[in-house]
Amino acid sequence: EVQLVESGGGLVQAGGSLRLSCTAFGLTFDDYAMGWFRQAPGKEREAVSCISSSVGRTHYTDSVKGRFAISSDNAKNTVYLQMNSLKPEDTAVYYCGLARLDIVVGSSTLGCHPREYDYGGQGTQVTVSS
Repeated sequence: EVQLVESGGGLVQAGGSLRLSCTAFGLTFDDYAMGWFRQAPGKEREAVSCISSSVGRTHYTDSVKGRFAISSDNAKNTVYLQMNSLKPEDTAVYYCGLARLDIVVGSSTLGCHPREYDYGGQGTQVTVSS
């Protein structure tokens, strides 16, 4: 069973930055995608950003484009999310997700829907104060 360990959340003022990390342990396959998803109180889980280094693709939800950057280190099975210019509406629990690449890869896109990914971590709280 794959375990995902997230870290890097915290409390920051609006305009500030945070960097999230997620490492996957127990992977048994090489081609996969990883992503970040978030869930605010009373809301459904939504995609933030996904990446697959195997096919060189990334996906960002519109609200974070230009502010967040996803990257990965395949040797460490780790994905990062650099979050800049944070806004109060970014406040949520952030979860790391993992999917087999053949499930989420399209002809020219990378799927990043919360239902397509598996979650094995507890999430990390990000709170942005105004």
